[in-house]
Amino acid sequence: MKTAAEMIAQAKSQIKEVTPKQVMEMQERGEPVTLLDCRDLQEVNLGRIPNAAHISRGNLETKVEALIPRDAHLVIYCASGNRSAFAAVTLKEMGYENVASMSGGFRGWVEAGGEVD
Repeated sequence: MKTAAEMIAQAKSQIKEVTPKQVMEMQERGEPVTLLDCRDLQEVNLGRIPNAAHISRGNLETKVEALIPRDAHLVIYCASGNRSAFAAVTLKEMGYENVASMSGGFRGWVEAGGEVD
């Protein structure tokens, strides 16, 4: 059996992580990056990164294909960076090749001075 911490570490070992600052720099350079918020709706309603798409983690597998093309440069975030790591693993398994999880999540974005709606 694995602990939650072990599962999170395993997921993070299988994916690419980017920092909030790196995401801001991508945006400043005009890189075509799609942000995907995988938090629950009540979390999103308290604040979100402007122009981010939203699919709750629980609905990801069934809704992502209709919203985000497989060739998108995709950065997924949640509150702290754990759910987004699991989501990134899932999307890699679904054929999304250019996918990353944002370390620190929405909290890290806010702490780094990122814009919030």
